[in-house]
Amino acid sequence: MHTLEKTKMSGLSLGAGKNMVTQLLVINLTVFIFLLFTKVIYQMENVGVPQFYTDIMSYLRVPSDPGLALRRPWTVLSAIFTHIEVLPVFTNMVWLWCFGSMLQHLAGYLRILPLYIFGGVVGNIFYVLGMQFIPGFQAIAGGAGAMGAAGSVMAIAIGATIIAPKYRIFPLLAGGGIPLWIITAIYLVLNIGSHFTSTGGVVFLPMLVGGGLAGWVYMSQWKKGNDLGGGFNRVSFKLSHMFHPAAEQKLPTELQEHAAATDDAEPPYKRVGKVPEQRLNEILDKINANGITSLTPEEKETLVRASNPEN
Repeated sequence: MHTLEKTKMSGLSLGAGKNMVTQLLVINLTVFIFLLFTKVIYQMENVGVPQFYTDIMSYLRVPSDPGLALRRPWTVLSAIFTHIEVLPVFTNMVWLWCFGSMLQHLAGYLRILPLYIFGGVVGNIFYVLGMQFIPGFQAIAGGAGAMGAAGSVMAIAIGATIIAPKYRIFPLLAGGGIPLWIITAIYLVLNIGSHFTSTGGVVFLPMLVGGGLAGWVYMSQWKKGNDLGGGFNRVSFKLSHMFHPAAEQKLPTELQEHAAATDDAEPPYKRVGKVPEQRLNEILDKINANGITSLTPEEKETLVRASNPEN
């Protein structure tokens, strides 16, 4: 059994300040509801759905015309938060919750947003390249564009599988649970298969390839100790805390570029009995930021002692 099975995966909580998966779900669903409401207004005012797509959606989704995409470069980012149909937003959010929760548990919440954006942007760039270089794709697309979180979700799915393919979910099932790589294989078959069977869906396959490649590169580098999203996280923290009190603008330890593994100013914890609450909080914060895989053997032993009521 994989070592990580022994720890409980954090739940999907709207009150969790560092649950980045929840925040992404809220953002995507909020944008979806706003766009759907706007579309209804266009219909009620007899302006028409085609005009809605011309006025709004054409500036949010990635154009199938590479020349137009170059004139609207922001769309490679805006498109990954844009959904207008119920089925795509539902399936994308379900898979985002599934793989995002596992990745957040394994590698920490700091990996979620950078990988979501990186995978989505790379996926959309691959979509534009496919429109440019793959014969027949322009005709199949028919002037439509790409939108949705499919590339981002693919990046997160591949990223989670790269770092822990044998990680098991539902460990109480016979055989010790279902390995993550099997869940990913099912996701790939369903996702890619749906694009082959739907009308015009084949043009979005380069987006999935780009997202998957981005997830593989990102998390492979993270396994080697290279956090490609470290700079993004530090800039995001500074921007989001720009108007906070000075004491709150200091980068937390997990965001510092060369964070020390231990603090010499703190006394070492060698107690064998009950674990001090401060030490336990430090370990839990480390798991939340960098995942269970970041713990040292001593920290894992401390968690075991803390979970033993007889200590």
